[in-house]
Amino acid sequence: MEILWVLIAAAMLGFVLVPFVRRRRGMIEQVSPGHPDAADPANYGFVRQEELDIRMPGPDQDLLDVLDLVQRTQDYRAAAQLLAGTEAEGERRWQRVQAFAGAAALELQQRPGGVSESPGGQWLRVWRSEQPKDAGGAAVHAEFLVQQAWRTATPGTDEFRIIMEEAKAACGEAALLAPGDPVPYIVELSVARGLAYSRPEFEQLWLKILDRAPAHMGAHLAALPYWCEKWHGSRQLAYEFAEAAAARAPRGSLLAAMPLFAVFEHLPEVTLVAGFWQSEVVTKAVHGALFAVGAARPDDPMLAHVRHLLVFFLVRGERWAEAMDQLVHVDGHVGALPWTLSADPAAEFAVFRALAVAGYEANGGSPATLPH
Repeated sequence: MEILWVLIAAAMLGFVLVPFVRRRRGMIEQVSPGHPDAADPANYGFVRQEELDIRMPGPDQDLLDVLDLVQRTQDYRAAAQLLAGTEAEGERRWQRVQAFAGAAALELQQRPGGVSESPGGQWLRVWRSEQPKDAGGAAVHAEFLVQQAWRTATPGTDEFRIIMEEAKAACGEAALLAPGDPVPYIVELSVARGLAYSRPEFEQLWLKILDRAPAHMGAHLAALPYWCEKWHGSRQLAYEFAEAAAARAPRGSLLAAMPLFAVFEHLPEVTLVAGFWQSEVVTKAVHGALFAVGAARPDDPMLAHVRHLLVFFLVRGERWAEAMDQLVHVDGHVGALPWTLSADPAAEFAVFRALAVAGYEANGGSPATLPH
């Protein structure tokens, strides 16, 4: 579920990844299927590429069950009930709001409607119409508008601004309906980036979030792009933001992994030499993320986000065993950075997984030696 960074970052990932993948995939494909030395991810119990779930970074069965029910029946009530029972200050509420909004946006894209057909995502419109005071529906609607702006319009155009202004108003309405809920303000972080809030305006918004959920990992990830050089900040400002978050992270918080996301946001748009992936800045950020993963609660909803990004960096750094350890925990779901920046997240993930398996086995690893 992460989200909304596709347009700019996709080009960056292509520059960084393609030369490496072509070279490595050539090496893997030199071994014919069935050969004793063939590196087959299926030997490790990994999910087939066509069965990878691109909707979420990790499992949330309650959400999946409700999404399936809502989309099958076009009845919003199960979604409203699920959000009403989800802790306001927690990470999971934010993820579920994103998921419902994304589902409605995708439905609308697939079925824009016409003379004889109602538009997709109609259940969200009915939700807002029948329960205008429902805080969950208001938050989903605000996030839906944000996603629509990024999906259907170009930043800087009148169309984009109009949708974002509507999203901003929807965020304000959602915040009034749930004063202690940080989610409407987290949604507005993307509005702030799209509408180029001034730094004082952005910082005022950020303080509202810190007052409600100071250790919210999803909020920090949503705020980070604003501070990046490709938007309204610089590499230094983004690193300072990420490092400050890591420094004040409470015990067990995944905020210690924030510097790794800052590094990812500023990867050079050129083919990189292998030594970059063992450089001090990358190594330090990776170690911070590994520490955060090791100290986090196993049920932390943001844990999968960090593990997925670690797979990317660990494979690029040829740290095969550590990459395999992360894959064991996240395989099956690929709805997270960096895979969501690709037109085919499952294929992108599968390439890195195959590289990890090949590197692991080339250094003496096997299914029997991989801890689960």
